[in-house]
Amino acid sequence: MPKLKTNKAASKRFKLTANGKVKKNSAFASHILTKKSSKRKRQLRNSEVLAEVDVPKVKKLLPYA
Repeated sequence: MPKLKTNKAASKRFKLTANGKVKKNSAFASHILTKKSSKRKRQLRNSEVLAEVDVPKVKKLLPYA
């Protein structure tokens, strides 16, 4: 069998935790920040765990992660 290719777009956006969960950065944090509250912007800085229904799709894109 040939080697599987890692999807480079996915590898830049997602990281796997030690327990096999998928981490991602929060969306809506890059621009139009003036109308967002300080609390909301502060919470958007933190990473989130990906929803369980999306994990199989991402793991397919990252075969060696």
